[in-house]
Amino acid sequence: MNLKNSVALVTGANRGLGRHFAQELLARGAARVYATARRPESVDLPGATVLRLDVTDRASIAAAVDAAPDVTVLVNNAGNSSFANLVDGDEAEIRGQLDAFFWGPLWLVRAFAPILRANGGGGILNINSAMSWVSGDRANAYHVAKAAQWAMTNSVRAELAGQGTHVAGAYFGMTDTGHQDFWTGPLNDAAEIARRTLAAFEEGQIEIIPDELGAAAKAMLAGPPQAYPTAG
Repeated sequence: MNLKNSVALVTGANRGLGRHFAQELLARGAARVYATARRPESVDLPGATVLRLDVTDRASIAAAVDAAPDVTVLVNNAGNSSFANLVDGDEAEIRGQLDAFFWGPLWLVRAFAPILRANGGGGILNINSAMSWVSGDRANAYHVAKAAQWAMTNSVRAELAGQGTHVAGAYFGMTDTGHQDFWTGPLNDAAEIARRTLAAFEEGQIEIIPDELGAAAKAMLAGPPQAYPTAG
């Protein structure tokens, strides 16, 4: 998957990881990077083409498809965080996590798959999380949504193989995007995560795990569920 001269669209590119991914794509020689956000005026990345896009709004997705018919790489990065659990959490927050991490990315995949096919196949990179594989108190709605995104990534990879679209997911732990005031543990450097992830994507990897926390979470899948971190 060669990113040089590619045309990439990055969701949630106004800050944090999304901005780093868009910046790294430009550094790797992308011919154009569509940096999208719900508030396009908040995007300040030199060299990027700014588009409005709300991944939970199907009309907004349709407008982005019309505006970007030359896309060859889709990076599903946008999202939000909820501290909701499943048993007693706010149902709207649980649904919101699924909208952000399952339905929104899936709608984008469905919308851009014909464009990717027409442009030679291209690639899709879903920015996922180590929490696809482990649960945690006050993060179980997030965990379920990320697990759904993991399953979706694996499924659409098989469905789009015939049109030559490379589909990958990236899975890593807490990363410094300037919004982790609640976290007292170590943080990944966001620029380094973007660099490692895109390097692995270019190499053709399909399950990209650029840090130790992601590797540890994946390893836990081989053990009994009782060994997982649990709520309570």
